[in-house]
Amino acid sequence: MLSPFIIRPFHEDDSLERITEVIHKGYSVLAVNGLRFWGTHQSVEDTLERLNKGAGFVAVLDDEIVGTVTIRPPDPDSEVELYRDSTTWILNQFAVVPDVAGRGIGRALHNKALDHARENEAHRIALDTADTATALIAMYKRWGYEIVGACDWRPFTNYTSVVMALQLP
Repeated sequence: MLSPFIIRPFHEDDSLERITEVIHKGYSVLAVNGLRFWGTHQSVEDTLERLNKGAGFVAVLDDEIVGTVTIRPPDPDSEVELYRDSTTWILNQFAVVPDVAGRGIGRALHNKALDHARENEAHRIALDTADTATALIAMYKRWGYEIVGACDWRPFTNYTSVVMALQLP
């Protein structure tokens, strides 16, 4: 029988080193294909800065953090037009340790982030990912997202991104 996991808000006493490690591990499956996601190399300081821009949630399994997501409000200074929209919240730092993939942890983290955004009157969720990350794009499409644009974060990454959005009911 599989151990149950819990999804809870990020706590200030959570290990930022562990959360950063989870992000690195989660994005490592994309890095082997040569994609340089910010999550493959971000620092602990970057992790904290991104958490502080929104609400962070973690997945805990057997007393260890194995997943994370951050949902943040609109960013009026973003280069991405949709991210500036006053009713659009942004999903990022979304990662699950590959060893526990397939257990519903990612979907549960995602749903928790959406619940938080709804509670804060969001009408839409947006995110971006590499245009060549076909499996990831397919997962988001299964979850109801649509490709609505593109952006380029170089030199922080080495690819063009698709921007995806999900209308909230």
